[in-house]
Amino acid sequence: MAALTRAAPTKQELKSHEMGMHTEQLTGRTQQVFFDIDLNEPHHGFGLPDTFDVDFNKRGEIDASNMDAKQVNLRIRDMMKEGYGTIVLKNPGAKHSMAVGILNRLNLIIEGSLGYFGLGLLDGPNVRISGRVGWSCGENLMSGTILIEKNAGSQFGAALRGGDLVCKGDVGSRTGIDMKGGNIIVGGNTGAFTGFMMQRGRMVLCGNAGKNLGDSMYDGVIFIAGEPQSLGVDAVWGEMTDLDRGWLEQKLKKYDVMPKGGIGSFRKIVAGKQLWNYDNLEPTEKKMVL
Repeated sequence: MAALTRAAPTKQELKSHEMGMHTEQLTGRTQQVFFDIDLNEPHHGFGLPDTFDVDFNKRGEIDASNMDAKQVNLRIRDMMKEGYGTIVLKNPGAKHSMAVGILNRLNLIIEGSLGYFGLGLLDGPNVRISGRVGWSCGENLMSGTILIEKNAGSQFGAALRGGDLVCKGDVGSRTGIDMKGGNIIVGGNTGAFTGFMMQRGRMVLCGNAGKNLGDSMYDGVIFIAGEPQSLGVDAVWGEMTDLDRGWLEQKLKKYDVMPKGGIGSFRKIVAGKQLWNYDNLEPTEKKMVL
């Protein structure tokens, strides 16, 4: 029988050796260390960057009158690093992209209004805003709370993932677009395509809604006390339960938001689930769904 011989290494194998990908004999469980798992070193381990121990009783102020958004955001981070757990932001001047990317527990009080993309990418803070906010407020909120006393622009809570996002006034169109979790509460009216492509979470609308409410929603729940101009594709009326009413009462009392008709005025909208297997439908079936 002819002896078995190993073929010459290919170019790909030679290249992988040159890159150091074959320096360890992979037999059994490897002991090679790839990550530093010391949670006390958040910048080098698995912890989040720019997270600090803060004292909520330690209070500081930022006057944003003569500062741009970047300077404000850096100042917030520096104050958290110094241990400030309560920060009051004064004179924000409706600047854009303010107070974003905060991955820390923090009491943030904003005295005034914000522009576009305010309070995006937050994970942990509790924020209260005395004024208004522009487009895409609270985008990708992971955890914490945001409470807005007046009105908000379009795409309120886009891609929300967790926490509570509350606006006591009216909001624009496409509220909660691509929502993936958490809760959005609107004390007034909302615009068209609210809940568009909603995937999870709960949305509470104390007023009326524009056309195509819940269009193409995959999952999640929308509670509405007013009237929608129309429901979107695959959005259907659901049945209210005692658990729904109990949750609504507890959540709305917490933020001092309630429709004129009380909890009893809410109705429930859920996904019809006709789009779940849309690609597998026949052409005539697709027309019926749409």
